[in-house]
Amino acid sequence: MIRPFHLAFPVHDLTAARAFYGDMLGCPEGRSSDQWIDFDLFGHQIVAHLDPKAKPVAVVNPVDGHAVPVPHFGVVLTMDDWQALADRVARAQVPFGIAPHIRFAGQPGEQATMFFQDPSGNALEFKAFADDSMIFATS
Repeated sequence: MIRPFHLAFPVHDLTAARAFYGDMLGCPEGRSSDQWIDFDLFGHQIVAHLDPKAKPVAVVNPVDGHAVPVPHFGVVLTMDDWQALADRVARAQVPFGIAPHIRFAGQPGEQATMFFQDPSGNALEFKAFADDSMIFATS
């Protein structure tokens, strides 16, 4: 069994983070204070830490014809969960930085992927593989 990862990241507004991660993404909330909030992101612990001066890093790298934001984080989902999340994000009118699509079509590592940002500008990527054995495939 894979153990959950833990990620702490800055947000400029905890109320906006709670609405985005809790309400829009559907992440159950764990412990919190007036300085941070724990969320369960598909079984992983992420912690939004208040930094009123938080600003996103504006670096991108070219990947399969798209400008991928760096840094970013997310989760590899099942294809059904990925599609449900893509639909939820679209219904919430959260702008996609990179719209849901298939990357590396017909190649090792073929995957469904999408990127969007939280209200503090943190980039998130969610992806899914039709065949999970391709997650680390090189050929």
